Amino acid sequence: MTQIFAHRGSSGTRPENTMVAFYEAERNMADGIELDVQLTKDGKVVIIHDEKVDRTTDGKGYVKDFTLDELQKLNAGFFFQSGKFPDKIPTLEQFFHWFQRTEMICNIELKTKTVTNHELEEKVIAIIRAYGLDDRIILSSFNHYAIVYTYRLAPHIETAPLFMEGLYMPWIYAQSIQAKAIHPYYKVAPKTLVQMSEKEGVKVRPFTVNQEKNIKMFMEAGASAVITDYPELARKVKDQL
Repeated sequence: MTQIFAHRGSSGTRPENTMVAFYEAERNMADGIELDVQLTKDGKVVIIHDEKVDRTTDGKGYVKDFTLDELQKLNAGFFFQSGKFPDKIPTLEQFFHWFQRTEMICNIELKTKTVTNHELEEKVIAIIRAYGLDDRIILSSFNHYAIVYTYRLAPHIETAPLFMEGLYMPWIYAQSIQAKAIHPYYKVAPKTLVQMSEKEGVKVRPFTVNQEKNIKMFMEAGASAVITDYPELARKVKDQL
């Protein structure tokens, strides 16, 4: 059966990439949580999507220019529903402290563009190991150099390339970089691609699948998971099927 991954937590109903969004994902019986990580000025791994804090918090500037203490003074729920759910930018360790007590899977997206500096990947893997969560983690990225690096560093942790383009036989590409899954943008993942990839043993987890008809299509096609802002809706569709 298709699993339900809450995209940046239950980000359709709570501020994205916050603990309140992750708690809501668990309440909605999501099978997994997808989140984004990057480094602070002082080298801490924090959970936030954009390079800048401007869109999601009451601050301005690049994440990499803030220390952790400075970042955690910001309100990560500032712009969501008129600040109804105030919360801090969490660290990966703060998230894991809670997450290890759940039964969910976590898809960590590595927000990195460099092909030479692997500090983020190394720190993320060190934290995963410290919490003993190797078998409950999937590492994904649009930076496929980062994916290959993490595979070499920790071959037992599942990896999945993210992509937005229509690729020819993407399961072949995934196998060539030792990835067990692909995470395509849902518009470039037609039903036949899903079925062929799954048949070849490469899991498909399309993002971001928010419409009921698309959730249903991917579930009927046998996708391993859907990554959605609305896990509660996806659960309803799954229950109906």
